[in-house]
Amino acid sequence: MEIIKSNKTQFEYDIQALLKSFYPEWEPHMLAPDSQIRDRRILEGEPVMELNFGESEVTLEMLNGLHNIHYWKPEEEAGTAEYKNAFKRFFYVCLCKETGITLPWGNLTGIRPTKIVMTMLEQGKSEEETAAFLREMHLVSEEKAALGMEIAKREMKILSALHYENGYSLYIGIPFCPTTCLYCSFTSYPISAWKKRVGEYLTALEREIEETAALCRDKILDTVYIGGGTPTSLSAEELERLLRKLKGAFDFSMVQEFTVEAGRADSITEDKLRVLYEYGVTRISVNPQTMKQETLDLIGRRHTVEQVETAFRLARRAGFDNINMDMILGLPGETAADVTQTVEAIKALCPDELTVHSLAVKRASRLSKWIEENGVTAYNNTAKTMEIAARGAADMGMAPYYLYRQKNMSGNFENVGYAKEGKYGIYNILINEEKQTILALGAGSITKGVFPDNRIERCENVKDVAQYIERIDEMIERKRQLL
Repeated sequence: MEIIKSNKTQFEYDIQALLKSFYPEWEPHMLAPDSQIRDRRILEGEPVMELNFGESEVTLEMLNGLHNIHYWKPEEEAGTAEYKNAFKRFFYVCLCKETGITLPWGNLTGIRPTKIVMTMLEQGKSEEETAAFLREMHLVSEEKAALGMEIAKREMKILSALHYENGYSLYIGIPFCPTTCLYCSFTSYPISAWKKRVGEYLTALEREIEETAALCRDKILDTVYIGGGTPTSLSAEELERLLRKLKGAFDFSMVQEFTVEAGRADSITEDKLRVLYEYGVTRISVNPQTMKQETLDLIGRRHTVEQVETAFRLARRAGFDNINMDMILGLPGETAADVTQTVEAIKALCPDELTVHSLAVKRASRLSKWIEENGVTAYNNTAKTMEIAARGAADMGMAPYYLYRQKNMSGNFENVGYAKEGKYGIYNILINEEKQTILALGAGSITKGVFPDNRIERCENVKDVAQYIERIDEMIERKRQLL
């Protein structure tokens, strides 16, 4: 637990996010006069740095044995967006000097850098102006500025056929998995423990489907995504029950993409794939995360590399011509050679999409405890491994089409989706760029309403499955109020 002493609490989120980017092993906490802190360890601890916001000068003093002092004389007026951006540049440069490293995305702490690019391009800014803004305002590297530009332009083209004015997308959450992976923080419960109550969950979900479909009767449904959890944790009969209800309640006549996150190889069977294909699913995922068996065992994915390969081939035989595969860089103990091995194994299968994730350590995941016990250096992602994955995607004829970032991400890199022409995952872009309302049903899902005045509002469903079943009327009413 590292304490940052300050005479003001402003920019707390940005300060903590940047510190975690440079010092991933830290747990930074701001201590200021008006901080609402009850933890005595913070109140009585020794600070590692001290920030002082004066009227004409800001100072940053390192107290972790270095005692370096950095000074900034702001030209901007306090309280403005320009002041905040200038402070972030100052703080970022200080950390660069202290550590001797720079970050690929500079001082950007948000999860959607491509949204900045897309917004500027839509406002009529040139590509040169936009790239310069990223480099100069946020100190983004030339490579990442170029990547953000390439993806934003591709996203704009892909999304041009969507119905923004009178359209929406639909997410259905299935919060069950065969087992919970080491790194996972999503809403998911072991299917074995909930087997007897899956029917109750589907009954509640069917009520939510009926009621919310009525709210959207006059709108155009563009994309549908069934995620989780692992939707294929359900039996073939349960999947058919869900899909039959969906197709009966919502108008699928204009749907451009229908995705089911099959995900885990140990949940994929021939009869489940047959049901998905017969009900018009156009896109699925078969996600290995790694093709190294020792890592699969460590992270709790109780299937073999061979099962991944078998599941993928079953999906091809079932008729699916748009299959995504996920891989995670920075998994515990994995080297560049391991990443190369995974990429080569995926290339041999030749999927239509490849999503490359940089491992993000979520506080709610078991990985957080694992790192406490094994040390932060036990997982690591590098520019080299990112390049290995990008080169592998290019070898398969894929181009990057969406990008997002997360807090506490290994190497401070990004997640990138690559796809062959015409195989882009539209929903993946929508969830990140916030261009269209996404109606989300099921336990732990979050509906995001995007309104004509650029206002974005959210309403959440409870995460606990039992609570979701019991309070389904309340979940429905929340959506009625939002929409």
